[in-house]
Amino acid sequence: MIIDLSGKTAVVSASTGGIGLAIAAGLAAAGADTVLNGRSQDAIDSAIAKIRETVPNAKLRGVAADLGSSAGVDAFVKAVPSTDILVNNLGFFGPGDLFSTEDEEWERYFQTNVMSGVRLTRAYLKDMMDRKWGRVVFLSSEAGLNIAPDMLAYSFSKTAQLGIARGIAKFAAGSGVTVNSVLPGPTLSDGVRAMLAETAKNEGKTIEQAAHDFVMSTRGSSIIQRAASTEEVANMVVYACSTQASATTGAALRVDGGIVDTIA
Repeated sequence: MIIDLSGKTAVVSASTGGIGLAIAAGLAAAGADTVLNGRSQDAIDSAIAKIRETVPNAKLRGVAADLGSSAGVDAFVKAVPSTDILVNNLGFFGPGDLFSTEDEEWERYFQTNVMSGVRLTRAYLKDMMDRKWGRVVFLSSEAGLNIAPDMLAYSFSKTAQLGIARGIAKFAAGSGVTVNSVLPGPTLSDGVRAMLAETAKNEGKTIEQAAHDFVMSTRGSSIIQRAASTEEVANMVVYACSTQASATTGAALRVDGGIVDTIA
């Protein structure tokens, strides 16, 4: 299967590193005119340079904006008033149970992980529907189904994304616009590599070995028994954005390595 997104514009929020960068690279490799986003122009320029190392003819540009705020989304949309593909990747995670997570932190999870995607989708969806073609993808997580009590606010935000994506898919029914969520499991992003680096060094292990141990100790139901690569997650997102995925909408597409222990 050859995915060709030539002539399409793609926006990927929070795409200067990790999964977002891999998604931007994958969309660019498929021919999309890809718009990167980060909080600083320096980070965007660095990300564009990284993508050009493997996709030298990529059509790339970037807009610096904090999409965790309404003002940041407004500024971004002013710079990029239309897109065919929207990947809502912005999000953060961290520990915190019911008693240790303050109200302000709950609000930050909601504004960053949930409302950033809501606002961007609201800004772009009508034009997609008018053109009878569009793709919207929310980056959720297996934690949205397999709720982590020690990461409660994060898990809540990921569950919210699943409901929002499904609801928007129904709203766009019959329009030619698909809306899906993608659910990664533990993924060996730059941030995870940095988190595991000290453990790997102290225990005389490779990062990959440390990641395996981390996955098995925290997500023992994993079938692949390792962390996914950012490219493996990006592959699913690129498919969901393709013309070939025209009958896939309202779906929760798992790239969790089998962690969620259900068959449907």
